[in-house]
Amino acid sequence: MSKKKASEEEKSVLEQFMLPFYHVSKRVPLFPGKNNMASEAGLFGISEEELEKYRENYEENAKEAALEILKEDEIVDCLDDIPMDGEETIVAFGDSNTEDAQGWFTILKHVLEISVEKANFKFINAGVSYNTTAEALRRIDRDVVIHEPDWVIVALGTFDAQRLNIAPNRTLLPLSETWENIETIQAVLGERVDNPLIWITPAPVISEMLEENLLYDFTIKPKDLGQVQELVAGKQGAIIDGRAERMGEDEPNAWNYLPDGLHHSLSGHMETVKAIIKKLTEPKEPKS
Repeated sequence: MSKKKASEEEKSVLEQFMLPFYHVSKRVPLFPGKNNMASEAGLFGISEEELEKYRENYEENAKEAALEILKEDEIVDCLDDIPMDGEETIVAFGDSNTEDAQGWFTILKHVLEISVEKANFKFINAGVSYNTTAEALRRIDRDVVIHEPDWVIVALGTFDAQRLNIAPNRTLLPLSETWENIETIQAVLGERVDNPLIWITPAPVISEMLEENLLYDFTIKPKDLGQVQELVAGKQGAIIDGRAERMGEDEPNAWNYLPDGLHHSLSGHMETVKAIIKKLTEPKEPKS
């Protein structure tokens, strides 16, 4: 293993843009050292102690965000009607903003564990950063179905709409393939999960910020992403933020994003959690 250690500048990039979104056990599930923190730390050029500290900080940030959400009377009132008894297995099936170690799913975990009496939930984060719907579909069996979940929250589609800098004349996946993939995800999970699927529409991307970030070799245009948002908003189940406005009604607010304009800040993740809680406790329309 290389003895070269990350510089302070590299550590800053690691802390903000890589470590929250990269877990070896998800990227290479057959790797013998996937659960060995020393091996994983060596991959990033930092010490095991540093990696452990980073991850503790992410968890603490998510818990603090949950506590902030629980200061809102509207959310507390909604949680009284949450359709869960505390014994459920909940799987989040998504991409970067789901895998994020201090992201919406970890915040939601803390909110539910704090607020549901005798909570004994099982939370499975099946998010893998930068996944398209096609890549997610390939792993749906081993990452989602195998857990026999009671609830599945699907948060996919953003990276289908990316245009590679080297080939900007097309989106990475054609819209027709995105449609087929989410239809298949709906069919596979609809047969195996008793509760309705929860679909989170992809949040807008601030393209100008993304294009200025040297870490990425792609861009995402509002028009392309808007078409994916419409597909997701048309699915069966509970649709979270069907108009994709949770990051800002008229246009996305920069404070809800990291400096790349793509990944969400803690405040952005909090908006997603609040949208989920409000949707799950909406009065159900009577059947005709």
